[in-house]
Amino acid sequence: MKQKLISVVIPAFNEQDNLPVLVSELTSVLKKIGLYEILIVNDGSTDKTESVIEELHRSDKCVHLISFTRNFGHQYALKAGLDRACGDCVISMDADLQHPVSLIPTMIREWQDGNDIVYTVRRETNNESWFKKMSSRLFYRFFNFLTDLRLPRGAADFRLLDRKVVDQIKSLPERMLFLRGMISWIGFTQKGIAYTPARRLNGSSSYTLRKMVALAATGAVSFSLKPLRVAIYLGLFVAFMGCLFTAYVLYMRLFNGSVISGWASLMSVTLILGGAQLFMMGIIGEYIGMIFMETKHRPQYIISKTTLTSKDNHEK
Repeated sequence: MKQKLISVVIPAFNEQDNLPVLVSELTSVLKKIGLYEILIVNDGSTDKTESVIEELHRSDKCVHLISFTRNFGHQYALKAGLDRACGDCVISMDADLQHPVSLIPTMIREWQDGNDIVYTVRRETNNESWFKKMSSRLFYRFFNFLTDLRLPRGAADFRLLDRKVVDQIKSLPERMLFLRGMISWIGFTQKGIAYTPARRLNGSSSYTLRKMVALAATGAVSFSLKPLRVAIYLGLFVAFMGCLFTAYVLYMRLFNGSVISGWASLMSVTLILGGAQLFMMGIIGEYIGMIFMETKHRPQYIISKTTLTSKDNHEK
């Protein structure tokens, strides 16, 4: 029987110190399992990440470089690796060593038992700040409230995908990517495994609050019309409150013979209505902006250098 090929995809942004350690741990585990390839996507790093990957490739021809012309973002780096991975299954993981390499044999066993997608769920630890924990909880509650999907809290980009799942993801035409939502939406047989993240070995996370909010907004707009419905309900509520206020003003004028001295109340109503309108316009603008970006049909990413060749059968 033909031996299975396992692909590992690693997005990397300024990870020059972590990659040699990670690749060493990976190869020691993967060599015991069988055939493997490691695709490291350099997402526009400004340090020596690219040269480090090239050196790793010279030492082990199963390690490959895919280098972007600039920083396109974590989701697009993952997608570039999925587009070019040849494995019967593809494992994606981060380069910061917080995703435990020791869990890979378990993930592969679950895949061999018939699970098409084996995803991991991060356990909370005392090493994480209160803000990190709260922002993570809010992210998943926000996403699950606004969409019909149920993304497990703590779901990570450390996952295993069967070849048929990878082919389906490659066929999806979206250019605004939220892979966690896409993988939840796509179906197939899925199995979750909990893990405890290790401390980051070197450097600091480049995933800022601004990027988390942008990712949450992309996910919500990509997978649901509920934000538009929320805008409709908010508009109706504000209109209803406006009618109540109008009835109150008429009552005071007709039955009390007095008129409210209006500046404060007028400003309050104006601010409420103006804020509600701007909020609703912002939601509509997000959808229009996404339509605008999709209709451009620009490539999701641009590759400047790669060690992959057509002989490796890695071309799209």
